[in-house]
Amino acid sequence: MSSKPSADQPPFWSLKPWWCQPWSIISTGCAVIGLSFWWPGRLWICIPIGVAVSAWWLLFLVIVPAAYRSGDLQP
Repeated sequence: MSSKPSADQPPFWSLKPWWCQPWSIISTGCAVIGLSFWWPGRLWICIPIGVAVSAWWLLFLVIVPAAYRSGDLQP
């Protein structure tokens, strides 16, 4: 059962430490993808890592904040 978030609910990202902010999630993902392409330089290694990082971004940058805003996720 979903309820609307209350007016006194803090913004989602203000509850997270610096290493769990959007800028750190995106920069870490880009670094992992870039390093997997640079070393060992194989596309068949880079593509699965890119898919995994994209899934990680989708989960932590889209799905979890949306669930928090809708009231399905409590702090």
